[in-house]
Amino acid sequence: MKVREDTVSTDPWGRVDDDGTVYVRTAEGERAVGSWQAGEPEEALAYFHRKFDELAGQVTLLEQRVRGTDLPPAQAEATIVKLREAITGAHAVGDLDALLNRLGVLTELVAQRREEVKAARDVARAEAKGIKERIVAEAERIADDTTHWKTGGERLRQLVEEWKAAERIDRVTEAALWKRLSAARTAFAKRRKAYFAGLDEQREGVRSSKERIVAEAEALASSTDWGATASAYRDLMQQWKTAGRASREVEDELWGRFKGAQDQFFQARSAVFAERDASLAANAEVKEQLLAEAEKIVPVSDARSARAALRGILERWEAAGQVPREQRDRLEGGLRKIDEAVRKAEEAEWKRSNPEARARAQNTVDQLHKSIEQLETRLAKAEAAGKDKDVKDAQEALIARRSWLEEAERTLAEFS
Repeated sequence: MKVREDTVSTDPWGRVDDDGTVYVRTAEGERAVGSWQAGEPEEALAYFHRKFDELAGQVTLLEQRVRGTDLPPAQAEATIVKLREAITGAHAVGDLDALLNRLGVLTELVAQRREEVKAARDVARAEAKGIKERIVAEAERIADDTTHWKTGGERLRQLVEEWKAAERIDRVTEAALWKRLSAARTAFAKRRKAYFAGLDEQREGVRSSKERIVAEAEALASSTDWGATASAYRDLMQQWKTAGRASREVEDELWGRFKGAQDQFFQARSAVFAERDASLAANAEVKEQLLAEAEKIVPVSDARSARAALRGILERWEAAGQVPREQRDRLEGGLRKIDEAVRKAEEAEWKRSNPEARARAQNTVDQLHKSIEQLETRLAKAEAAGKDKDVKDAQEALIARRSWLEEAERTLAEFS
């Protein structure tokens, strides 16, 4: 018995009674925590100290989690309640009051943490409310104003994702804002549907207009009235541009038909003109030689001889016939320069010999009148035959001869 009393006296938190009952000392007094029948009292106290150490370890772990992590307050409070119940009725020997005091400190800390979390949540909800009000306002602007349907629809989908990512707010406000967002999306969808319905109607009108244009183009594809038909195709092209756009598939199909008809006509015209130009190539070679011969007249040393030589060249020039269009201006222009040089030489000689100069001038005028009469006859025949190309060539040649005639008559008038 003496051993038990000694053992009790050396442990401040518990003792083992003579009958083997183990007690723990607390602020409220002793409390039996178990019995120990086998072994020494020290072993009994050591066993129940280990039970205390387990509880102390749990309290320490909870302190670390509360102070060092973002353990939710509700979970921390639940753990404190369980530990307090475990410590209050614990079958352990140790400073149980100290453990309860440590739990009390943790309770205050957790309460403070709860207030902080609540304050942070309130701030987050206020921010979330601002975010969701901004999302709804933007969605309503898109629903009311935007006409960029693709980007508008994509932006509305992004706004929904932003809504989902934002913090939740109070249920009433959340429901009211979501209702506005849903209404904006619905309004946008209705307005977009109405727009495309009107667009389909408009495109149907464009399709009808372009089908008419294509039909006219295809009817002209085989025409050989080159001038009038080319003009008609230009008019049809202008109508096509101003008609608007149909749907892509219809637009591509109609444009293919329109271009095919147009190409058929212009390719046929080009082939005819190429054949005609080939037949005129020999005439161009003759006029090239006549122009080279005429260029030898200048510089003019004898105006009378030069005029006689040029007159002969002019006669052969007219007899040579038409040349390809791309060579006509160069050849006609070259001959006009020679004629101008001879005329200036004649003017200078006229000052020395008036009667002869007048006679030469009269002869030039007569020759040009004759040439013009021949060209007018050719023009009348071409017009009667409906040959647009020949008509144009004759008209251009007449313009040149009349220009020469005007100069020749001006020279002749100076002798009067």
